[in-house]
Amino acid sequence: MTVRSPETLSLTIWGARGSIPAPGPHTLRYGGETTCLEIRAGSHVLLIDCGSGARRCGAAFAQEGIEQLDVLFTHTHMDHLCGLPFFCSAYDPRVEVSLWAGHIPPGGTLEEIVERMMSPPIFPVATSALRNTDFRAFKPRSTFTLNSGLEVSSTRLNHPGNGCGFRIDWCGSSIAIITDHEHGDAVLDDEIAEFVTGADLMIYDAMYLQDEYPRFVGWGHSTPTKALELAARSGVAMPVVFHHDPSRGDDALDTVAREIAVQHPGAMVAKEGETIHLTGGTVEVGTRRAA
Repeated sequence: MTVRSPETLSLTIWGARGSIPAPGPHTLRYGGETTCLEIRAGSHVLLIDCGSGARRCGAAFAQEGIEQLDVLFTHTHMDHLCGLPFFCSAYDPRVEVSLWAGHIPPGGTLEEIVERMMSPPIFPVATSALRNTDFRAFKPRSTFTLNSGLEVSSTRLNHPGNGCGFRIDWCGSSIAIITDHEHGDAVLDDEIAEFVTGADLMIYDAMYLQDEYPRFVGWGHSTPTKALELAARSGVAMPVVFHHDPSRGDDALDTVAREIAVQHPGAMVAKEGETIHLTGGTVEVGTRRAA
């Protein structure tokens, strides 16, 4: 692995698809794995969500010898949680893993949700097999400190069952994660606009195209158009559209990529396997070695 400056803030996309994994010839370039984002802030390692992309991510962490990491859940719908039972770091007693959630209503816990998924007849391995793994909670719209000592800020999202967005600021660089979110709630939209103000990179839910969106109002997702509007309003340098519809193939995403790059120089379509490094105002985009 390339050694980078301790001031570098990086994001690696292990899964960018929404709703359900979508492997096949139509998703070869942008990927078919569901949400899993690796963030490095110097020596700090964290994941946003544990969708199906977490399986290969965990294998890469094992090869690298990662011994401590935090996993932050935007929410616990299946496409953001289904990779956890296959995330080998969570079973390794040598690796300290903390799982965080802030979207769950009072009286419920992340551990209870994971236990419901990891129990027969749904899954044969119980949560008791998760070694050196603990469950943590935070309050949305707060700044909290991970086990590694890194501070993370959170905001509320508009999504069925609630959701949380995150922001990581590190040595003058910043990444904001806004998925899954549906625009249209004026109060929340204002909160999010303030939350992402000045971010260097913003992951934004753009599952539906603008002409498709009227058929999916209330489903909890947004559009590339709204991603660019938010980026322009809040001074975001690099909006990255994310949570691709499982039926949207590579050619259609190529078209989206061309259109948004014209409308907002620096805008990108999230691509599985891609890494973006931010260091002192410079941006480098490359490909991370897959496990």
